[in-house]
Amino acid sequence: MNKHMRIRYKITLAVGVAITTVLVAMAMFYTRFQEQSVLRQNERTMQKLTESVAQGLQAVMLAGSADIAESYADRLKTVSDVIDFRILRKNGNEAFRDNETIAKVNRRRGEESFAPRDTEMEVPVLAADDPNLHTTIESGKAVPVYDRDADGNRILTFLAPIKAIESCSRCHGSGEAVRGVIKLTTSLASVERDILELRQYSLGGLALGLMATMLLTGYMLGRIVVNPLEKVMAAMGRVSGGDLDHQVPIDSRDELGRMASSFNRMTYELKTSYDGLRREQDKLTTIIHGAGEGIVVTDGSGKVVLVNPAAERLLEKSACQIIGEGFEHLIDDPEAMRTWLAQEAHEGPATAAYKGRTFHVYASTILGTDAHVVGSAALLRDITEEKRLEEELRRLSTTDGLTSLYNRRHLDETLNTEYHRAIRTHTPLAVVMFDIDHFKKFNDTYGHDQGDRVLQAVAHNFRDALRKYDLACRYGGEEFVGILPNTTLEGAYCVAERLRADIEDSEVDGLKVTISLGVAAFPEIAIGSADELVEAADRALYESKANGRNRTTRAAPLPSAVTA
Repeated sequence: MNKHMRIRYKITLAVGVAITTVLVAMAMFYTRFQEQSVLRQNERTMQKLTESVAQGLQAVMLAGSADIAESYADRLKTVSDVIDFRILRKNGNEAFRDNETIAKVNRRRGEESFAPRDTEMEVPVLAADDPNLHTTIESGKAVPVYDRDADGNRILTFLAPIKAIESCSRCHGSGEAVRGVIKLTTSLASVERDILELRQYSLGGLALGLMATMLLTGYMLGRIVVNPLEKVMAAMGRVSGGDLDHQVPIDSRDELGRMASSFNRMTYELKTSYDGLRREQDKLTTIIHGAGEGIVVTDGSGKVVLVNPAAERLLEKSACQIIGEGFEHLIDDPEAMRTWLAQEAHEGPATAAYKGRTFHVYASTILGTDAHVVGSAALLRDITEEKRLEEELRRLSTTDGLTSLYNRRHLDETLNTEYHRAIRTHTPLAVVMFDIDHFKKFNDTYGHDQGDRVLQAVAHNFRDALRKYDLACRYGGEEFVGILPNTTLEGAYCVAERLRADIEDSEVDGLKVTISLGVAAFPEIAIGSADELVEAADRALYESKANGRNRTTRAAPLPSAVTA
């Protein structure tokens, strides 16, 4: 019984609040409409009054009695309920207080038709940029302005334009649609009394209507709605408790019966959707946990809520450790993570080194439709092997497969770069070029395998003879070239001689090997390109071979060489 009463009164209260809201809204609308009607009627009265004043003022001026216009305006201030009455110029100053207009009229007529005032004063009433004054002048229509006086009483100020007519042009000229503005301020005390009386009548009627409506509503709800609704609510309680298989009994075909039927359909669709979401969640969980890339996700507050096994394996951290350290410490570089999260997603992955591995990190902040942060996500992909293969491919593309020295293509690129740097920085650049003496003998006599071992041994000595920033290259066949930045001709000659002596003192599988060398250096030799430097070293090399081999020769400049 108590539960029955609670439901009854709750429904009665809800319906009562709704009805009360509607009735109050209607009463407020009606009252507001009546108030606006009273105010509009008052505005119409004011407009007619100002139009009459404007016509009277024009009649006085047209009659040639401009000297009594000031007295006419002052007498209007004594009218009942008029707080203030002013005739204003378009700049907001009160008219008939100085000789400005009289002087203009006399100049226009060419005679002193009007005597100037003995005393003048400037009486600013409104600012020249007052928006209401500006609107009245520009539109040529009256503008009502509601305000309150110093005592808090409502007042109405009416600004009405004094329009120029054809008869005024003789004295004031033409071209101006509005000559001035009438400012009339009246008290709204009598209007507010009428509005207050209207509100009292409205509230009284609202109270009586509301009381009758509530009593009748409570009685009808108890008989028609509450009892059937309790039966439906009891069945719905079981469904809301999680029993999605339970159906609400349908005992009638009225609105309550249709509500029960709709609820049963909703429960069935909800159960179907719930089962579908559970299956999709299981699929997503399987994909995330089976992915080879590490996946870490946070919620809107930045707390880590998902860590897949791949992330634990790649980061060498447990899920608990990742959650405890926080999202920004995934790869122990919070500053980098904050930078990645601030970037746009289309900027691509970042590359990071972590514990001897190289990762592609896809990190982004996830925003909702209203631009608030939903969470963050990071995908970690191990590219260590890819980087190693990339470096290996780069090495293979620039090195000779037999000797592991740089190849001809890398030589050409580097020599051209070093040549232009030497010109730009005014530093020397040297080239050492050599080949193996009687190399064909090693191939013909001992076979190509032996020839390959000779090339490898010479390449090893060549690499050891140079500094770490020098470049050792296999030029082709048994020819080798060394690039020595910031090295003079004499310095290159010393390096070449040391290399020649080292090779002469060594043996390859019991075989003696010697080399012939040529050195050239810029700017000691005037050249016009990097290729000319190699050509100069090549000429010196052939001079060494012509003079008996196993020797080093310095290149001499050609008389016709062009200085770079």
